Amino acid sequence: MDFLLAHSKVIQDPSVLKGKWKTEYKYKKIVLEIGSGKGDYWRKMADLQPDTLWIALERDKNVSAIALKKDSPENGVWIVGDAENLENWFEMGEIDTVHLNFSDPWPKKRYHKRRLTSNLFIERMLKITSKNAEFKFKTDNKDLFEYTMLVWEDYPLKLVEFSVDFRRTEKSDDAITEYEQHFMDLNQVIYRAVWRKQDVK
Repeated sequence: MDFLLAHSKVIQDPSVLKGKWKTEYKYKKIVLEIGSGKGDYWRKMADLQPDTLWIALERDKNVSAIALKKDSPENGVWIVGDAENLENWFEMGEIDTVHLNFSDPWPKKRYHKRRLTSNLFIERMLKITSKNAEFKFKTDNKDLFEYTMLVWEDYPLKLVEFSVDFRRTEKSDDAITEYEQHFMDLNQVIYRAVWRKQDVK
């Protein structure tokens, strides 16, 4: 897609920046949002945290194009690709925070390995994240939330936040997207959990 090839915010070959993201972009902290969709969360959170580099990752080219036709934050970049390539793009310990917002639940059991919170993906994420990195997960899907809580128990992660009704009170540090607002308007609860990476001894 020519539009994506020409867009200044799209990183055409992220592997070239492996191990160099912080020095290349001059930010001390890097946040990676996996499954950025139409970019609303990426855009709003980057504005809230101007001293942080926000990297959006979205595998769908058409959705990425929709996202990038809107204004892009100065401290944000975009990768069009699949999370299975994380280790090709980022060095060990390079990412400080990972956000997973309303990921595809892949409800059928035979597809569970495709979930972004499956063993395959959390192991990749652990490799590229820094000491004490945080993983922030938000979903409207109860089954995916319960699945994630169980799977992630087996990894060196400390649960530091847990909510089965995250939007019950106002959260000024976490942006609400149009997608999330849709669920809130339907009085559907939002589940959220935050883990902090622990040292392996």
